[in-house]
Parts: sequence; C-alpha cells; structure tokens
Amino acid sequence: MNLRIIKRNKSKVLSGTLLLFSLLAGYAQENSPADSTATTPVSKDSLALAQSIMQKSAALPADTTTARIMRTKVDGVAAVVGDYVILNSDIDKLLADIENQGGSTQDITTCQLLGKLMEDRLYAHQAIQDSLLVSDAQVYGTSDRQVQQLISQVGSLEKVLKFYQKPDLVSLKEELNEINRLRLLSDNMKQNIIEELEVTPEEVREFFYGIPEEERPVFGAALSIAQIVKSPQPPEEEKQKVINRLLKIKQDIEELGSSFSIKAVLNSDDEGSKDNGGLYAGITRETPFLKEFKDVAFSIKEGEVSEPFETIYGYHILTVDKIRGQERDVRHILIRPDVPDDVIREAKMELDSIRQQILDGKLDFQEAARKYSDEKETSGDGGQLRNPIDFSDRFELTNMDPKLYNQVRNLKDNEISYPLTQEDPRGGPPQFKIMQITNRFDEHKADFAQDYLKIQELALREKQVRVISKWIAKTIEDSYVQVNKEFKDCDFANKWVKE
Repeated sequence: MNLRIIKRNKSKVLSGTLLLFSLLAGYAQENSPADSTATTPVSKDSLALAQSIMQKSAALPADTTTARIMRTKVDGVAAVVGDYVILNSDIDKLLADIENQGGSTQDITTCQLLGKLMEDRLYAHQAIQDSLLVSDAQVYGTSDRQVQQLISQVGSLEKVLKFYQKPDLVSLKEELNEINRLRLLSDNMKQNIIEELEVTPEEVREFFYGIPEEERPVFGAALSIAQIVKSPQPPEEEKQKVINRLLKIKQDIEELGSSFSIKAVLNSDDEGSKDNGGLYAGITRETPFLKEFKDVAFSIKEGEVSEPFETIYGYHILTVDKIRGQERDVRHILIRPDVPDDVIREAKMELDSIRQQILDGKLDFQEAARKYSDEKETSGDGGQLRNPIDFSDRFELTNMDPKLYNQVRNLKDNEISYPLTQEDPRGGPPQFKIMQITNRFDEHKADFAQDYLKIQELALREKQVRVISKWIAKTIEDSYVQVNKEFKDCDFANKWVKE
C-alpha cells in the first residue's frame, strides 16, 4: 500500500492533540496509517456536531479573543457521567479548539458540545468498569510524540506553547495527558464494542437492495494510477563520513563527558526532537517506532550510548536516559548522509531511460515497475497505487489528494508522464517518478457487483452505528448521569436527561 499520500494529508492536522480530532476523524471515517485500519463509527451526537463543523467550516479572523471573552462565564458543573465531572469550562475549551482549527462555530450549539463531551465520558467510564485500561506509558508516550510532531510542524517549542497559551512544557503535557487518557479509554471502549462485528454477503445484499433505487449512492469519477519511483541513494563514502562523525560524538560523550542532549541540539537532523535534546519519553515495545530503533533502545543499559545504526531515515546513535518498568526515556541523534548532485542527476536520467524503453515497447510499465522502482510498497504490484482508505486501486477525483491530482490530471489513458520531482517525506534528497493512468471510471450510481467492496464497507458502517447507538442507550440507563438544570431542555440525540 502506498501510504505517503495520506501521511502528508494527516501531517497538516495536529495529530489528535484535541478532543475535536477524534470527533472529526470519526466523521470522516479515516484512520491514521499508523493505526488499525478498522473504522470507528460515530454516534448521533458526534455526527450532529461533526456535520455542523464540516458543513459550516470557514476561515476565521486571526483574533477571536473578544468572542471568547463574551462566552466566558463563572465555571460550574454542566453534567456528571459516572465518575467524570464536565465543567462549563470544558464546553468553552472544546469550542475554542474548534476555532483554533479553523472550524466555524456559528451554528454549533452548547447542547451539541455537551452531548459530545458526555458521550466521550460515557465511553471512558465504561472502559474503566470493563478494565479496558490504558497505561501511563501509552498516555505519556502519545503526548510526547504529539509534542515532538507539533514542534516539527511549527518550528519551535516556544511557538507551540504560545499557540496553546501554556507557560511551559510541563503544563502543556499535563493537559495533553488528560486529553489522551480520555481519548485512549474511549477508543478502547468503542473498538471493544465493534471489534467482532462483521457483515455477511447476505447482509450486504440486503443492505444494498434495501435502499430505494433512486436513493442509492453515486460514486464519483475515479482513476487507477501506477508509478515508478527512483530514490537517489548516498554513496558508501558519504555513509562512512556520517558513521565516523557519530563515532566521534559518541567518543566525546563517553570519554570527555560531553552532554548527549547538547550534542543532539547541535548535530541531529531530527527536527522533531533535536530542540528537546533528542528526547523521546515513555516508549515501549508497542510504541509505533521503527523496529530497528526499538531493537537498539531495548538492548542497551541506562546511560549507555549505542553504536551507530541505520534506519530508513539515516544513521543514529541512541542513549537510554531512564528505565521505568516496561518503558524507557531515550535520546537519539540522527544524521543523514549527503547525496551529491551528480547522483541525483543520474537517478533522473535513469528514469528518463526507463520511460523511453516503455515508449519504445521494450518494456511494459508494470514490468518496469517491478524491475526498477525503488518504492517497495508499490513495485511488487506493478507500480499500482492503493487507496489508503479502502485499499482499492481507485481514487475518486473529488477525494484525491490535490498534489496527486495535479500530477495526473492532464494525462491521457496509458500516457506516461515525464519525470516528476517529489520531496522525500523522510527528509532525504528529492525523489523522481513517472506516472500512468491505468484505468478510468466514470461517475455512476452504485452497482452491487462493480462496487461490492464499497457497499460492504457502508453496510458494516451502518451495522456498527446501530450497535453503538443501542450500547449508548443501554449504558446511559445503567450509569449515573446527571445534567445541570440549565441544559435539561437540550434536544440531545441520546437520552441523557433521565425522568
């Protein structure tokens, strides 16, 4: 699967640091490539709020301080769900989070916000009752990774703290930890509810033919796309220079007492951690880091500095700051070998040559991809790109990543593009690729045979929503829920107000 498209898309979002993201992610029904491919259904409360945000979303003025002050009120208890107390300030925070992400709050009601917050607490409360717990390592590790990603996106820790109006890193992490613990508990509960749900072919058939023909979904025009990628590689002498440089840094730390943290700030190419001295706190063997990185992190002692080792990002050395049971705080220094300009030119020339051989009939595109493409995710499949949402070979034009669309929009069927330059998402030298449209699908009303996989996904989603709705209704009945009198007239999608 080619997951780079969606990774670039997702990097524009602040990686789930706010409650809003779980809401919008559920509404969009897309999951981060690092997560499970299982979808998470949205309930009625979530759906109503998400639709208001998505449909009314618009750029906001840079200064919304006045609006926030007008909404500020003396803090009080809005609702209680199980052991969770929801304050009026929690509602204001969620509203501010939506504004910070550029969403319009014009038609969002306080009742909608409170319904969403109560739903989150209901999931989390029941997760604790059912012992679907999350460890401190999971929570702290998630928060640390979010901070590092935020720093890499905006440029410095100071900018992150200013954006979130926090005086220091400790207070930012405290809030992130609280948010992430709630989110992880909620996710555990939701996945536990739906994880064994499946739809049989008969259920899919009944779902599809139960939709009146005039109401059946219309699937947009789509393309199937293949590509061949060349990634210029650093020569051996450049790799050795980096290894020698890392060995010298290791020697300075071990023999001269130099600070690993300061060395990371001065030398590391990892923008996400260098300003924090190369620190990644609270990683476990389950943390979604590269295997090579974790193998080293869990093979050395506290205070020890590793030998240089290689990953897809470059060469590293690593030290363990602290070991706490199954989790570790580690620091690393990453250095990428230089790729000379002549090597980059040669890669582009090689791709030109491959393209010409295909045009001359000496190779077909699929054979050339399997033989010459440097992209392992697609080369074995003849260069065919896979949609990361449903793993099919179709990309609907209305949902395509704009960069991908711009690369292929002028291509005719079976035409081969000239070499295109693409930035390496890992921060290395530019890559080059040639592309081909292998199939074109016109906009059409859903067809059971042709669109079975999409229909199956819709049928499963509908079943998940039904099960979630029933679970929420029953769990509300069996749980302690109290809504403040000022919100009792709210028209909630769920029956939060008990008679």
